[in-house]
Amino acid sequence: MTTLRRPSGTYQPETTETNDDPQWQRLSFAPLKVSNAKRWVQVATGIVACWLAAGIVFGFAALKPVLISEGVYSDLCDANDPSSVEDGEHIPCVKQDLRLNLFFIAASVTTNVSSLIAGSVLDRYGRRACWIVSSMCLAIGCVLMAASHNFTSFDGYFLGYIFLALGGTFLFVSSFQLASAFPKYRGLIIALVTGAFDASAAVFLLYRMAYEATDGKLSLEKSFFAYTSIPALILIAEFAYMPGRSYDATPQLEQKLEGAQDETRDIHESDEAIEDARELRTVRSARTDRRLAKLDQIAEAAGDAEQREERIKVNEEHQEARGVWGVLHGVPAHKQIQSSWFILILLLTIVQMLRMNYFIATIRAQYRFMLGSEADADAINRFFDAALPIGGLVSTPFIGILLNNLSMPVTFGVLTVLVVAIGSFNCMPFGWAGYTTVVLFVIFRPLYYSAISDYATKVFGFATFGRIYGTIICVSGLFNFAQSGLDALTHGPLHGDPTLVNIALGSSGTIVGAVFTAFIAIKGRTFGKEEKPALDTMEERQRLLSSAGQSYGSRE
Repeated sequence: MTTLRRPSGTYQPETTETNDDPQWQRLSFAPLKVSNAKRWVQVATGIVACWLAAGIVFGFAALKPVLISEGVYSDLCDANDPSSVEDGEHIPCVKQDLRLNLFFIAASVTTNVSSLIAGSVLDRYGRRACWIVSSMCLAIGCVLMAASHNFTSFDGYFLGYIFLALGGTFLFVSSFQLASAFPKYRGLIIALVTGAFDASAAVFLLYRMAYEATDGKLSLEKSFFAYTSIPALILIAEFAYMPGRSYDATPQLEQKLEGAQDETRDIHESDEAIEDARELRTVRSARTDRRLAKLDQIAEAAGDAEQREERIKVNEEHQEARGVWGVLHGVPAHKQIQSSWFILILLLTIVQMLRMNYFIATIRAQYRFMLGSEADADAINRFFDAALPIGGLVSTPFIGILLNNLSMPVTFGVLTVLVVAIGSFNCMPFGWAGYTTVVLFVIFRPLYYSAISDYATKVFGFATFGRIYGTIICVSGLFNFAQSGLDALTHGPLHGDPTLVNIALGSSGTIVGAVFTAFIAIKGRTFGKEEKPALDTMEERQRLLSSAGQSYGSRE
């Protein structure tokens, strides 16, 4: 529990400004200054924008058949390895397939690496700057994807997809800030934004369905030029009604609430100049009315005392349930990065991110080989295209329940079991095993990303969360370039058989996952018995000293 500092100075009504500190120069402002209806519209806009653009590059499995049908990179095929058509479906040649997979690999790496850049821009310049950058990148990406068939001097498709990934990252990372519009519903809004990111993979699924329904008349050129309307609408909404600055987060509201509860702020030094007792009572009564009105407004935004106390109680219970809360809180970031707590989660994320993106890029080719049928592979691919966004959206509330009620070792134990199951089913040359793999995969993917975020917060603390989580995602993303080597191995020495690669990825993920789960279980138990009591005593002493220090001093 953090200690709140009482603002110094005399309480002022919310409309008061000074020439030295006008409201437009402040980094944030209270959500209560904007109507509920407008704030809900802003939040809804952020969610819809994320659904339309934040993670569309991860719908690559749905877009890939369209790219092949449109002949993208077909010029790489030669007489010895031509592309072909089987059961009405276009099958790419090896070089074309490898280039298309690299196309996705580069975009996924860009998404992960650029999260650090987007976070820095958000911290320094705010959400509006991120949305502007996002709109520009999305527009450039759409134009390049639409017009690349006219380019011969450079690979416009490759560059265009990277810009789509970059634009999606800036949009997604900054949209979390909108959760402060309604502090009481912050968790719900974050869950909806996350779900919208997962659901955005359906954009290319819908496009492929339209492409097939029109017998290919809705070409890449037409669709992506039409899609430039999305970044245009995002930009229009940004300047029309989205907040120019961030809303106050819960700590800032708590601070303002504490100030509004302070009855001594109804008394000003200027009162000494008022000689009439009746006039003095009238002035102070007016101040009291304004203070109480402000108090009601803040309570409406942050919740009443009972709701706030319940949130604190629930958070403390959740922290205790996780078992590893506070292990490295207060430790410098560079020392946290050198710890086993960081190295093991990084290794696990490298393996799992590589496995997940390899599966997304190669699912159709894998089951084409294992089932020996293009039609069966296409059916599993189509099921996956629909299940990926739907699974991410539907599983969001259940993931929250799981993370809130299970300890960290149990959570990662569940993830390790899923790793074993996915690895096993993914090696079986049966249609039912393919569908089972897809179902488990779409459950595992959002759960894993949520779990590492939860782990980083609870183990390393909020003070270093951005650097720690960003480093995990960034470094893991860079290792995704190894997917090109796995593709070359599969198409070359393995002659298209993905089984050995799947066994290697599944085995390594299982080993690292089991070691990591055992580590946090043992270390968490040791920490709970030996170190946490001493840490709690130290934190309580600091709170008491801090509170004592805030009880003295003069107001301005």
